[in-house]
Amino acid sequence: MEPPRRADVKVGFACNNRCLFCAQGDRRDACAVVPFDDLLRRLAEVRRTTSSLVLTGGEPTVHRRIVALVEAAARLGFDPIQLQTNGRLLAYPRVLDALVTAGLTEVSPSLHGSSPGVHDALTRAPGSWEQSVDGIRNALASGLPVVTNSVITRDNTGDLPELVALLARLGVRRAQLAFVHPVGTAAQEFDRVVPRLPDVSEALLRARAIAIVAGVSLVTEAVPYCFLRGMEELCVEAMIPSTTVVEMRGEVCDYSRWRVAEGKAHGPPCEGCAARVRCEGPWREYPERFGWGEFTPL
Repeated sequence: MEPPRRADVKVGFACNNRCLFCAQGDRRDACAVVPFDDLLRRLAEVRRTTSSLVLTGGEPTVHRRIVALVEAAARLGFDPIQLQTNGRLLAYPRVLDALVTAGLTEVSPSLHGSSPGVHDALTRAPGSWEQSVDGIRNALASGLPVVTNSVITRDNTGDLPELVALLARLGVRRAQLAFVHPVGTAAQEFDRVVPRLPDVSEALLRARAIAIVAGVSLVTEAVPYCFLRGMEELCVEAMIPSTTVVEMRGEVCDYSRWRVAEGKAHGPPCEGCAARVRCEGPWREYPERFGWGEFTPL
């Protein structure tokens, strides 16, 4: 088997947001912070098979030793070292400076609305929009490669064009819109947070037009090809590197294989679809709730 090209290491599930769409659910209570020494051992283990590292959570910046962890990863020779974050603590320049000095090479901050009203309602953290926007600004000013991520939910579907326009004004040049994965808190709040794919398709068409004019490289995740008609280039799945995830208790998961074999699904409409081979289908929880009636083969 080909060695994985990227390692996703969870540093703990503590977070300073309480997102309605959080896929981690009650994991923050089960494992808020992974002990530093355990993280060092996990980094050394995955370094045997890859030099590409992503530090995730929860929110990795709330780990008290995140700077030391980035420094340790750099000493082990990881490159790139990406931080997936809600971006709030990056609003403080000294935090970002310390991470860059330690060896951070990329940052993937999240923003889920074009205004505090949309974003803060989803994160259930008043003031989080302002901090995340400032964090994105600071990350861009630092010269680090920045790829933003926004989760597509029922409440922000109509706001996606405005969100892409805001990201463009901030100077973001690479942005991802990821359909909510209905697990964890998102499963508990399914009816509140999961939009219908036809509605998402219409919003994406408008967001794509804005991205093209603004020069933003826009991609989508977990949106099947039949909802990307005429904009199939947005589908990011073929570009996602092979990924090993190191979970909170050290369990190692071949995420790329799990995503295709278990995470997503194909149904009867997919059998005659021209995109069947390259399309991963929706998160399986979507057709389990709504059925396959919305899916029309290409």
